[in-house]
Amino acid sequence: MKPLVVFADAQAAGVQILRAALAGRPESYTDGVTVGSLVPGDRSPETPHLPYVLVRKDGDLPHPSMANAKVLLRVTAWHEDADQAHDLAMLCQGLLLVHSGPIIRGVRPVTGPLPAVDDVSLVDVSTFVVNTNVKPVPL
Repeated sequence: MKPLVVFADAQAAGVQILRAALAGRPESYTDGVTVGSLVPGDRSPETPHLPYVLVRKDGDLPHPSMANAKVLLRVTAWHEDADQAHDLAMLCQGLLLVHSGPIIRGVRPVTGPLPAVDDVSLVDVSTFVVNTNVKPVPL
């Protein structure tokens, strides 16, 4: 009989990884950064939500066995200007690429960081996608 396994929430793990890794960073563009999985309702430059990093599951990739799951995570960084949004996104991408832990055991780049403008607030953002390898959890 095959063992029964499930996979933990890669999106929540991505949020936790970046919260911990960004805490206390010396780069000025990380000062006051918030990491979450929901887009803030009021994300204008005048509010204290900036800088903000959003981590969202972007999809699952097929996996041939229950020994590993592949989950795409999209990370978007809002900041006061395009340069700081890019720098924050690049740092987040780097922090994820070197991570190996109890849920996400490996990360590879897929695309980005790419510059954009938030269509609601007109705030500069930078976004990227990574492919995560997620460990199974035996039940």
